Amino acid sequence: MASKPNLLVFLPDQQRADTLRCYGGRVHAPNLDKFASESWVFEKAYVTQPICTPSRSSLMTGSWPHANGCTRNFLILDAKWRCLPELIDDADYRCGYIGKWHLGNEHFAQHGFAEWISVENNPRYQKLVSPGRDPNVISDYSKFLFERGLKPRADRDFFDNWFVTHLPLELSKARFLERKACEFLERNKADPFVLVVAFFEPHSPYNGPLNEEHRLDEVDVDPTVDHTFGKEMPLRYRLRQERDRERYGNPPEKYREAKRNYYGLVTLIDRSIGAILAQLDQHGLSENTIVVHSSDHGDMMTAHGLMRKEVMFEESIRVPYLVRLPGQRRGHRVAQPVSHIEFAPTVLDLLGKPAHEQCTGKSHARLLRGEAMPAQNVFVQWSPGKTPKIQKRTKLGRPRDIQRALEESTRAVITPDGWKLCLRDKDLNELYNLRADPYELHNLFGRTEHKEIASKLAGEIHQWQENAGDPIEL
Repeated sequence: MASKPNLLVFLPDQQRADTLRCYGGRVHAPNLDKFASESWVFEKAYVTQPICTPSRSSLMTGSWPHANGCTRNFLILDAKWRCLPELIDDADYRCGYIGKWHLGNEHFAQHGFAEWISVENNPRYQKLVSPGRDPNVISDYSKFLFERGLKPRADRDFFDNWFVTHLPLELSKARFLERKACEFLERNKADPFVLVVAFFEPHSPYNGPLNEEHRLDEVDVDPTVDHTFGKEMPLRYRLRQERDRERYGNPPEKYREAKRNYYGLVTLIDRSIGAILAQLDQHGLSENTIVVHSSDHGDMMTAHGLMRKEVMFEESIRVPYLVRLPGQRRGHRVAQPVSHIEFAPTVLDLLGKPAHEQCTGKSHARLLRGEAMPAQNVFVQWSPGKTPKIQKRTKLGRPRDIQRALEESTRAVITPDGWKLCLRDKDLNELYNLRADPYELHNLFGRTEHKEIASKLAGEIHQWQENAGDPIEL
């Protein structure tokens, strides 16, 4: 390569893996399908925690949420933790962040990103600022809407997400980020750059300008949509299932409609990604740019009757992870599991930078060079945050048992041979054989014939906790 390689990262919010054809999906996403055909496709890529802030903290810093303090949403990532530009530590690079940040100080350039475009409008983001910052600053996207004469709903002084999802395509967040990303590429085409484009979609609310992109008969609800958890399952999950069925599945057709709209949101970001990749090609930058597509977590999207994330099922913790190296034109697949904890050290490796002591994981760049690496266990964690809403007058448990379950912490391990164990401090545990039971219908924990494997995997989790300085007692 004639010059230092560029890095372009697409980070949609809440896109589960099987929305793309390379993972067996049927969503209209021609640009990402083409991109996947030219990329390394990681078949089993897992987040560190299935919720926005903790997951993004790991992607940006290479550290575990319990270590960097971002264990739940709406927290500020401490300035002492280096993010990608600071880890790369090269003054030649022009670094930009465009879109949803969700790590505090939402509307301010920070952590080595000199160019900054913000989109989030919720007052909770405006209040989440460090001392010395102006909490009254509004997002760049809000300014864009005000400049075009739009006004928030009558009872609000900000553009809430439900309002935004009813705007036409040209005023959507995705199209706004697309334009800003193309402007960044035009402006910095002569210099090495790092650009992160963090789309809000396909996050809920499940609504947008392309709701009608997919016919209802093209959309299949998950095979487990009617599966009802028994008493062998964690109480928190049973409470979630009860509420989600009432909110999204009553009547049952609402599940299919929500999934159709979710697919439309994936198509929405696909169109913008296609435009940004075309701009990359137009400037001759593809031959010297590493392009990555992933997500901060998945979405249950009707699996087990659940919606959104925050659980340890595959639909929630497994995400798309595509990496196209400079000049790559052929697709390859990686079957062994990998973790987002390895993302930052892998990026450093691919950019020719030394490993950084802050990064807990190890680079898997060797896999991207076609070399073999020993398959490793993947670990995922869950830490309680805002108390979730439950169905009024639920009969699933006594109030004190419910409160305890809602405050549970989980540590999970997924092995290369397909076993998954979820250990909890305040709720029931789970054990699955993903090869024999890919839909995770049969919790094997506690069965006599599986006690040995459960004990072995529990030991793996405890050893990981010791190595990672994780203090939760399971």
